[in-house]
Amino acid sequence: MNIAERPVASVDETGASDSVFIPGGTFRMGSDRHYPEEAPSHMVSVDGFWIDRTPVTNRQFKQFVRATGHVTFAEVAPDPKDYPDALPHMLFTGSLVFTPPDHPVDLRDYSQWWTLLKGASWRHPYGPKSNIKLLDDHPVVHIAYADALAYARWAGKDLPTEAEWELAARGGLDGAEYAWGDELVPGGVHQANTWQGHFPFENRCEDGHARTSPVMAYPPNGYGVFDMIGNVWEWTSDWWAPKHRADAKKACCIPQNPRGGCEHDSHDPSLPLSRIPRKVIKGGSHLCAPNYCRRYRPAARHAEPIDTSTSHLGFRCITRSGRK
Repeated sequence: MNIAERPVASVDETGASDSVFIPGGTFRMGSDRHYPEEAPSHMVSVDGFWIDRTPVTNRQFKQFVRATGHVTFAEVAPDPKDYPDALPHMLFTGSLVFTPPDHPVDLRDYSQWWTLLKGASWRHPYGPKSNIKLLDDHPVVHIAYADALAYARWAGKDLPTEAEWELAARGGLDGAEYAWGDELVPGGVHQANTWQGHFPFENRCEDGHARTSPVMAYPPNGYGVFDMIGNVWEWTSDWWAPKHRADAKKACCIPQNPRGGCEHDSHDPSLPLSRIPRKVIKGGSHLCAPNYCRRYRPAARHAEPIDTSTSHLGFRCITRSGRK
């Protein structure tokens, strides 16, 4: 990767570094070695920007809600007009919560471990009887796309594009498999909060965390950015496309600050009656496991409907260099 300058951290009023400058550069985005939606790998060029050093935490999101009165998507009952095919008894406030079975299940059927749980929200991540009293430093979850965007605008920031996010996640290691190198657990030391064991019924918790972890529990990458891999998935601003564009035929034509697909084409073709567009999410989560979801890599990507929130999905913000 062409690096213009060293990463520089900004400092907030508490004296803690809150964002890191990612130098602009050209790098190879995507991968040809894993899932088809990551291919083809291709060269892109991205301008420099500042990125939050960690995912947005419960503490930070509480400050936003107190200042604005924002009510998240999961806390509002769905409008029947938006979901004409939904059963009336399913139109309640809630969100998707990971509920592990105690036995092997068909990995093609995610309903075996995801439950649309009434009362689940960022305040109650595992249902109405749970709370975040001891989770201030954990990433906020149950955040739909509109919630992430509202926070970013309140903070005077934006959500990253997929290319910006992937550049930051690579930590200067262009072409490496992971954000820290080419070995998943170098020297037996876990570098991110992922799943150990047979997903979804056996979690050995060798990394010390069964669900989310504090945002600085693992080492930062080469740019000094934490939790780009594992812990929680993160929203990007790009509309989903099922694959990347091919490499430019000439070096002069490498895409500059590329964006993803278009809203119309982001819909799930397997759900022809659904007109909910999808965004790209990145980074994997604490539920990513070698036997099911090897998406604990910078190149990995997944489609997420904008009206969906889950117990393993959060976000972080950026500021493009012209606005810092």
